[in-house]
Amino acid sequence: MGDESPVNFTRRLNQMKSKNNKQEEYKKVSCPFCSSANVIKRGFRKTENRGKIQRYSCQDCNKRFVEDKGFFRMRNNEKKITCALDLFYRGVSTRKVQEHFKAFYPHNSSNVSIYNWVVKYAEMISNFTDKLKINSGKEIQVDEMEYHRRFSYKTKKKVSKDWFIDSIDCQTRFMVSAKYFKSRGKKEITEVMSKVKYKTGGYVTTITTDGLLTYGNVVKKTFGWSNKEQKYSVIHNRVNASKGEGFNLYIERLHNSIRERTKIFRGFHGSVESADSILKGYAIFYNFIRKHQNIKCCPYELAIPELKLNGENKWISLIELSKQKVKR
Repeated sequence: MGDESPVNFTRRLNQMKSKNNKQEEYKKVSCPFCSSANVIKRGFRKTENRGKIQRYSCQDCNKRFVEDKGFFRMRNNEKKITCALDLFYRGVSTRKVQEHFKAFYPHNSSNVSIYNWVVKYAEMISNFTDKLKINSGKEIQVDEMEYHRRFSYKTKKKVSKDWFIDSIDCQTRFMVSAKYFKSRGKKEITEVMSKVKYKTGGYVTTITTDGLLTYGNVVKKTFGWSNKEQKYSVIHNRVNASKGEGFNLYIERLHNSIRERTKIFRGFHGSVESADSILKGYAIFYNFIRKHQNIKCCPYELAIPELKLNGENKWISLIELSKQKVKR
């Protein structure tokens, strides 16, 4: 030990740390059939496009399984799938993503498969992220965007006017709550406001909206009346730009970023659910993947500082965390 060089000592220390990390990861594996943690490694499962996958055996129910990290039974590796998600939300169409993969991957994927990945993983990750509470500022801005949706991509007839209602925390730039609706009535706005209240934990003191009259009653009903202070729990700051009362800068800047991606869609085609899934994915991209130019980091780093996403590929980290929460 005394004659060991510093280089060898450092190398051996790093190997011990790596071994300990693998052991800690191994301890987290449990049987999907009986939920037992009494499992052992039992060889590998060979796949054509995902390589070797570790196989486990349960000592209690004697069944073998592979750990589901979000890519179970997928016929493409996780790097290719998450690369498709990232390219799509950075402005590349599904057909152009397909052409890109054709040049670099021998096993190509159709544009329909890429669209299915977008919908699947947007729903999977949002089920996890929607339950996270944030460290918000005092003010939340809420607004809506108008979209035209065709009932089918085969015909230009029967166009529906829909609405995307969203909200942003002015301090962390985190998109707090958002959903795609057929209308912007009291019921739809209440759903968005209720999620804002849940995710901010009642810390908000000001809700800023435009001049739409529906917001007034919804804000009062959602956030309630304070018996202690004998006033409503939040201040409703109504800003009507048409009357020269100002401009909701943060939410409008967010809308510019969303339109930068959605304007090349030439409208949504198909169901409300598919449009909602695509915009859920954009909310994930905006909050967790894309670095905000003003705050010089991703919004989640300020809003949810305890959430740690390892590595540069945050898509994989979010998918794995989503599967872990589902198992629990």
